[in-house]
Amino acid sequence: MTVLHGPSGVGIARRRLRSELQGNGASETIIDDAMLILSELLSNSYRHARPLDGGQLIRADWHQDSDGSLTISVTDGGGPTRPRLSSPSISARGGRGLTIITSLCRSWGVREAPAGSAVTVWAILQASGG
Repeated sequence: MTVLHGPSGVGIARRRLRSELQGNGASETIIDDAMLILSELLSNSYRHARPLDGGQLIRADWHQDSDGSLTISVTDGGGPTRPRLSSPSISARGGRGLTIITSLCRSWGVREAPAGSAVTVWAILQASGG
């Protein structure tokens, strides 16, 4: 789905993800973890990256594999840096999102489109919830 590159897009995507996962019978633990991961990815996108193709949109995707694991991804127009884990100080106001994602997921990573026109950050959530 495409959403606005900003805070309003986070809420729209979260509601749709929750609805789809509930409809597929996912556990509340999986739903809660998926919502947090999606929120972090989308929030990082609007804070640190550009929208796609010079517009005002980014793309949020998710799909469940046959083993029940859930892949969540966000694609944007990239930014001056690429996502990486950080070690913020205790008093830092941010910088913990990818650490949270790492603790919840089996794996995560970054994929760049040829010519650098788009960057996708993805995370795979185990069916068992972590």
